[in-house]
Amino acid sequence: MKRFLAAAAAVLSLAFTSPSLAQTPPNVLVVGQIAEPKSLDPHAVTAVNDFRILMNIYDGLVRYKDGTLEVEPALAESWTISDDGTVYTFKLREGVRFHDGAPLNAEAVKFNFDRMLDEEHPFHDTGPFPLAFFFSSIDTVTAIDDLTVEFKLKEPYAPFLSNLAYPTGLIVSPKGVEDNGADFGRNPSGTGAYTFAEWEANAKVVVTRNEDYWDGAPELEAVIYRPITDANTRIAEMLSGGLDIMVEVPPDSLQQFRSDDAFTVHEQAGPHLWFLILNTKEGPFAKKEIRQAANYAINKTALVDNILQGTAEVAAGPTPPAFAWAYDESLQPYPYDPARAEQLLEDAGYDGEEVTFYVTEGGSGMLDPIAMGTAIQADLEAIGMDVKIETYEWNTFLGKVNPGLEGKADMAEMAWMTNDPDTLPFLALRTEAWPDKGGFNSGYYSNPKVDELLEAARRSTDQDERAELYREMQAIVQEDAPWVFVANWKQNAVTKASVEGFKLQPSFFLMLQDVAKPQ
Repeated sequence: MKRFLAAAAAVLSLAFTSPSLAQTPPNVLVVGQIAEPKSLDPHAVTAVNDFRILMNIYDGLVRYKDGTLEVEPALAESWTISDDGTVYTFKLREGVRFHDGAPLNAEAVKFNFDRMLDEEHPFHDTGPFPLAFFFSSIDTVTAIDDLTVEFKLKEPYAPFLSNLAYPTGLIVSPKGVEDNGADFGRNPSGTGAYTFAEWEANAKVVVTRNEDYWDGAPELEAVIYRPITDANTRIAEMLSGGLDIMVEVPPDSLQQFRSDDAFTVHEQAGPHLWFLILNTKEGPFAKKEIRQAANYAINKTALVDNILQGTAEVAAGPTPPAFAWAYDESLQPYPYDPARAEQLLEDAGYDGEEVTFYVTEGGSGMLDPIAMGTAIQADLEAIGMDVKIETYEWNTFLGKVNPGLEGKADMAEMAWMTNDPDTLPFLALRTEAWPDKGGFNSGYYSNPKVDELLEAARRSTDQDERAELYREMQAIVQEDAPWVFVANWKQNAVTKASVEGFKLQPSFFLMLQDVAKPQ
């Protein structure tokens, strides 16, 4: 293995210095990521960029069935749910071990959730755990016996199984956390198809084949994830042979790859929303009329057609249409109507106050954020708003936006890719999800009726009833306009034609367990 890592490092060194000569190592998959990961602790991160690595190092109790958002067994081979929907009992697979050799058992599962949820847990300080919200319905976790674990919920919670399949539900090694403490995210240990080998900052994360993987060892010897934040550099690396897979291909380049037999372009619709968070607490966007004006002023069709070149559709509200059962098809997007926007500004008494706009250089699902930000700035300035852009690298950007916009900015770009219609509004639109309460409602939106609808929808175990509640929520949020609803994206990736078994998933994760790279 040391010989392999040395050979891979030599090839990568060549790739960095001379793209025209770069070729990837045999039986090693090189993936061009959009950013450096923040951490390899699945409980500590929120970005799909990180999740694309983590889903191959760890497993959850359950996982999404290939090509769907339906849940199927993973580390739990079966489960039962009590009649009242508050007790979930999971039977674990026998003989599974973490990469560090420790056994997977019910106590290990309990450790994971107690670590996130119990402030008195001895390793709670290895956080923070920003998506622990996903499991706030849990009352207790009990190891019934070595291979049986019971979750008691405070009340019925419909998205529970789906959230267990999300990366926040991935099971980490308690031994790994105990040995490494807050540095576990740099020294990860899971039960997944690939074992962590190396993380060289701003250069690569290397994972190697888990020969003992419970679901069958993968064909690839290793996967190397390279963070390449500049899209043009990522494209050049792909064209020159330095990458086997490139995620989030800029729209300008899709046709170039489609017309070249050396590559395969992959596309997959999924639950994605690109939007602008508006600061509803202070500044001009504290007034609903000015928030609505922004929605009318921005030519979203032009963004989708010209910048995104048809790789997305104009968004109508806070719920992506990929959640067909919960989506309100009667909602129409805010039309492009600058005259109406100007009238709303006048009626609201907007006095030309400067608007600070946070834009990111890149990031998970952010599409073409600088070009989109510049176009949005121009549309708002055309109706008389004075917009100042501040641009940041992705992780720096998240560090500014996630704690809230108060005292810093009036609006910020954002994109979410989610697993359930509950996730995004619950974490980013409820009053109890303001940043000071641990959520992602960075614009401080608050509507008691929306809070009530979201709480009721997650308690209901009747999908038709949930759908009606979500539709009612969508209509209210669209009217209140705490966000500018911009686009729903169709994700893409490009692979070398020689790569076999690769598929995009509606979850937006990269599942590489079944990928092969014949020489």
